[in-house]
Amino acid sequence: MQLFPKDDFLTGDQLMFDYDPEVIGAALSLLTPDRANLLLLSPEHEGRCPLREKWFSTCYNVEDIPEEWAQLWAGDFQLHPDLHLPAENKFIATDFTLKASDCPDTEFPVRIVDSERGCLWYKKDNKFKIPKAYIRFNLISPLIQRSPENLVLFDLFVNILAHNLAEPAYEADVAQLEYKLVAGEHGLVVRLKGFNHKLPLLLKLIVDHLAEFSADPGVFSMFSEQLKKTYFNILIKPERLGKDVRLLILEHCRWSVIQKYQAVMKGLTVDDLMTFVRGLKAELYVEGLVQGNFTNSGSKEFLQYFIEKLQFQRLPAEVPVLFRVVELPQKPHLCKVKSLNKADANSEVTVYYQSGLKNLRDHALMELMVMHMEEPCFDFLRTKETLGYQVYPTCRNTSGVLGFSVTVETQATKFSTEYVEEKIEEFLQSFGERLAGLNEEAFRTQVMALIKLKECEDTHLGEEVDRNWFEVVTQQYVFDRLNKEIKALKLFSQQDLVSWFLEHRITNSRKLSVHVVGFGSEENDPPEQSVSCSTNSPDNPPTSAYGEVNELTFLPASSSSLQNATFITDIRAFTSSLPLHPYHKILS
Repeated sequence: MQLFPKDDFLTGDQLMFDYDPEVIGAALSLLTPDRANLLLLSPEHEGRCPLREKWFSTCYNVEDIPEEWAQLWAGDFQLHPDLHLPAENKFIATDFTLKASDCPDTEFPVRIVDSERGCLWYKKDNKFKIPKAYIRFNLISPLIQRSPENLVLFDLFVNILAHNLAEPAYEADVAQLEYKLVAGEHGLVVRLKGFNHKLPLLLKLIVDHLAEFSADPGVFSMFSEQLKKTYFNILIKPERLGKDVRLLILEHCRWSVIQKYQAVMKGLTVDDLMTFVRGLKAELYVEGLVQGNFTNSGSKEFLQYFIEKLQFQRLPAEVPVLFRVVELPQKPHLCKVKSLNKADANSEVTVYYQSGLKNLRDHALMELMVMHMEEPCFDFLRTKETLGYQVYPTCRNTSGVLGFSVTVETQATKFSTEYVEEKIEEFLQSFGERLAGLNEEAFRTQVMALIKLKECEDTHLGEEVDRNWFEVVTQQYVFDRLNKEIKALKLFSQQDLVSWFLEHRITNSRKLSVHVVGFGSEENDPPEQSVSCSTNSPDNPPTSAYGEVNELTFLPASSSSLQNATFITDIRAFTSSLPLHPYHKILS
């Protein structure tokens, strides 16, 4: 502000409005080889830099440009063939016109293709009116969940495919086109977004690499090692291990991260991968969503390209995109496992209440209850009891089966997990009393707050696409879910909320507690022993700070308040005796 007038505050001397060829010519005349200043940074210069700068004592040297270089530059010499301007970027969009609609406008996506090998949902954007679009596809295969080895091979396949695409798709990234490959539970998810003009080119590039997939042995080895570290890092984090244990109990036929870690440690080969990929591409069901500045007819070509290029057959039977979930008995259950990181004092306690096969109304009621619970939960368990920094209630939708939970992340040097669970139960008891004493005005205020959240306008097209894609990828297709939930919320009474909470806490309580127990004095662990840092690796866990990550260590309960709980010390044995809920979707 002291250098420029008010009109130039934002631009300073960076923006010039007047064309002056003399100024430009004068600047260009100074860009000559004899005025060049070359700066070379390299560890190979060690020992050749006798000078030292005074601020950071960095060694350096100053030399004149060799005379032979100057003479060469002064003449007309041949340029190196690798030094050239880049080729034209074919992904840069040049057409930014908004396409005219070739079908009736709709508020929600409509299915425009429905065949034995796939289906496609489509919605023309008439709200944001920008020359951009989103393309998403889910390539569903039953092969993925058949074994932990297949899950590992699937992760390897997705990582190597992304690696193979990195260089050819670089220009697309420069042109502001984005893509992502995701290894889903039941299929490969392909996501693209950006300017619609050249987005089909990027999709074809991805499908071509998918069709012609190959894996170099060196690349395969690199990603195998990377995957070992990925699984290992999941297992040594209490919150990730807790989630894995909880879902392993609840979801039938789910493979654990430990089983995947065992599979990758056994050793898989490039031949194993290629055999898996051929089987994966042989039989598929491809489901997609196209939203934005595309026409109906143009969108159909995307699904057709998958079918023509991959030449896959239809699936012999429909593949569910969820797991079947066990029905917990009406009594408390506890699964208590030791952390796999001996140097980590962090523990996690999750107390989960299973609701069951419920409808959209119940889901909205559960959301309302958890919203009521958030502030008092934080106040009681963190502010007053100081149990840990991460304290939260949450809604749980486990493959269509509803439930809610309270999670506390604590430290074994301060509290035992059993003490934390006692405090969670104490909080839930006080919360029930708080709900019962809630006045009508406070209840309506919370209801309206949740309604306003659901009525909030999308700030960009991606938010609408994410919501619609959730309906497609879960095969529920309730695109007006928010409107239905808002209608349900307006009809709730305080008694509905109290009755729902008491039913799941007392009358029909199906409780599962999962403890991941850290190492510390409150868990009666011996004082920390010195650990050699040089051996902290997935390849040699027993001699590092980590326990044996190939199996879980189940612990008994010592607190009298938990003695009435059923202890889970063999997850497969426990779940094999339980009835299974049918596949369920929350549709109405």
